[in-house]
Amino acid sequence: MALIPVTILTGFLGSGKTTLLKRVLTEGHGQKIAVIENEFGEENIDNDILVSDTEEQIIQMSNGCICCTIREDLRVTLQLLAAKRRKGMLDFERVVIETTGLADPGPVAQTFFMDDEIAETFLLDSILTLVDAKHAPTQLNDRQEARRQVGFADQIFISKSDLVTPQELEALQHRLKHMNPRAPQMAVHFGEVTLAQVFDLRGFNLNAKLDIDPDFLQDNAHHDHGHDHHDHEHGEHCDHPSHQGEHGHHHHHDDDVKSFVFRSDKAFDPAKLEDFLGAIVNVYGPRMLRYKGVLNMKGTERKVIFQGVHQLMGSDLGPMWADGEARMSKMVFIGIDLPKDILLQGLEQSLVA
Repeated sequence: MALIPVTILTGFLGSGKTTLLKRVLTEGHGQKIAVIENEFGEENIDNDILVSDTEEQIIQMSNGCICCTIREDLRVTLQLLAAKRRKGMLDFERVVIETTGLADPGPVAQTFFMDDEIAETFLLDSILTLVDAKHAPTQLNDRQEARRQVGFADQIFISKSDLVTPQELEALQHRLKHMNPRAPQMAVHFGEVTLAQVFDLRGFNLNAKLDIDPDFLQDNAHHDHGHDHHDHEHGEHCDHPSHQGEHGHHHHHDDDVKSFVFRSDKAFDPAKLEDFLGAIVNVYGPRMLRYKGVLNMKGTERKVIFQGVHQLMGSDLGPMWADGEARMSKMVFIGIDLPKDILLQGLEQSLVA
């Protein structure tokens, strides 16, 4: 039986998660969706769409969707849903988990990889993060949870962009891109997104393409070919007096959630790389939000694809390197105050001499 895809929806209060969810739940798309809500949320869905005042945690909705609140552990709730589905008591094709505004999506995502019983039934599709254009600059400055949510995202939706100037929106997009260059950004109006933009994004698939925003790659020239000082200096050591505390264009570089890319056309030594990544994940795992790579490994004619969330790392063999294709390893790391120099140096030393 096919695995049930799961989408994690995260974002700060007021970013429009409930609006997006209502749209997903009430639209006549013919899909049966189970929504799991963390019930500490200040903005509950139920008043408008749901039949409330019920003792049952799981509520069937008029359009065939289901909604339940988590009173215990997410695992227990998922197992309950799966069991009811197997017995024919509930019918749903996919799950959306709405996290509370302050939640760290990391442990939620890890549930789908660490728990065998969950992994046999559900497949984590992607983490969507909603960002409120009007309040994001303050939230990102003040709240690490908001920065983490951006770092985890496979797709970023920016709501309320009509309430800010085009310049403010551009500055926000630039800032988000430096925090997370692998998540596409889309400005949306009150949940007016098609379901194709929300579901089946395959953010956790081990696929052989590493989507990094091309502009971001131009900002960070190949580290091993000398730096082009285009944007790099402000990014790494922002102690330039003119940038201190200034809420101008460069201020975003002070965010503790940052990303960087490693590229090399030399092959990796598998044993050295495994030892190095193992050590790094051991020490910095809690601060590593998302990381992914498509690697050229000595000893195989196929691409090696790896990715991780916090301490959990997995890899797989991808397709063959095509004839004439440049065998270039590319990795992106997104995390909180990661020691870029140590990481780049360690990766460099894991290449075949």
